[in-house]
Amino acid sequence: MGARETVDRVVTGGVVAIIRLPSADDLLPAAEAIRDGGVTAIEFTLTTPGALQALGLARIKLGRGILLGVGTVLTAEAAREAIRGGAEFLVAPNFNPEMVRAGREADVPVIPGALTPTEIVQAWEAGASMVKLFPANVVGPRYVKDLQGPLPHIPLLPTGGVSLDSIAAFIRAGAAAVGVGGEIVSAELLARRAFPEITARARAFVEAVKDARERPVPSAPPIKPIEGPDTR
Repeated sequence: MGARETVDRVVTGGVVAIIRLPSADDLLPAAEAIRDGGVTAIEFTLTTPGALQALGLARIKLGRGILLGVGTVLTAEAAREAIRGGAEFLVAPNFNPEMVRAGREADVPVIPGALTPTEIVQAWEAGASMVKLFPANVVGPRYVKDLQGPLPHIPLLPTGGVSLDSIAAFIRAGAAAVGVGGEIVSAELLARRAFPEITARARAFVEAVKDARERPVPSAPPIKPIEGPDTR
């Protein structure tokens, strides 16, 4: 599967679930719980020790219906290592042209992070497949909408603080998909082994994206003119 087809599947699914843990022990059961909730793209971050080793086992257990990517890929060498480990897409919090080039050479989509219009355009022109708008909670959905005016051709993946309350607004503002981390998989849930709750949260995000795409943006009520005193 090439980069273009992978990106299409990310956009169709609408949610990239990010699993960032202190160890790899719970990566697989967390990923299975997320899959059961209907999320089709899952990101293991390199800040989790042993993430690449867990990626291969996850591929066997989860099957080809799930896209498995690697996040926090900061260098070209890290990108090549992740690709050798089986990463189907690469994500970073920043924009590193060499890292983007490494992904492009392997026909693996790269989603670098950017915030300002200048950074977003630079990442796109360097060959990014999508651009991760990060941290999205700092700027909010209105910022995504404003970017759509001059940059409608650049697919954005808002990530960082996206919640169940805000996800619909991001999608309706023009986000191609969203990245969600702790709102689906948290340390507290894993400590309780609350995998059914992780599944329920994943399903809620998937359904929220679907609903936001199907329902038009509510129109604002007409502005009622201010009535002055009757001077007749």
